[in-house]
Amino acid sequence: MPRTKILTDGDVLEAALRLMHASGPQALTFAAVARASGLSASTLVQRFGTKALLVRATLQRAWDQLDDKTARIGAAVPRTAAGAVELLAALSRDYGDIEAYAEGLLILREDLRDPALRARGAHWKVALCRLLDDCLAGSALAGSAKPVPPGIGLLLATQWQGSLLWWSFDPQGDVESHVRDSLRRFLAAIGAGPPP
Repeated sequence: MPRTKILTDGDVLEAALRLMHASGPQALTFAAVARASGLSASTLVQRFGTKALLVRATLQRAWDQLDDKTARIGAAVPRTAAGAVELLAALSRDYGDIEAYAEGLLILREDLRDPALRARGAHWKVALCRLLDDCLAGSALAGSAKPVPPGIGLLLATQWQGSLLWWSFDPQGDVESHVRDSLRRFLAAIGAGPPP
């Protein structure tokens, strides 16, 4: 008679994700996840097969969470330029301090190395940019009735990623406030939002 699972795969992947965020991707071993989850390493090998598959499953779980978070926040923000800024600021909230952000970049490296995980990132980009385009669709360029051009969501997302990177070199203040200020200035500079 087969043993009943004490922890679901989701519980194990949550433990693995916490381990990755705390100690970096190199710390994700069957032995470390066994200690973190309370399951034996052999049980984890039976469930996930190889370390590469465990890493992929862990990061797929992180992408699932980011997809859900993006959709949830996106549904709650107003369909305005300010709503677009708030969406990206809220997505920045969990980056934490510079050490946590730097560890996150190591995890991103793992996403970039795996074609399946890169595809998840590309899928998320499309969904995020669609939300940003929806927020900005009702905006008009300052001083004219001309609407903001389609595809501006990608430009705003690109500015967001750049603001995160520049903040990381000089992490003054919290990242969420930095992002909000940077995006407001960007939208004002292109005439798609009020002055910051």
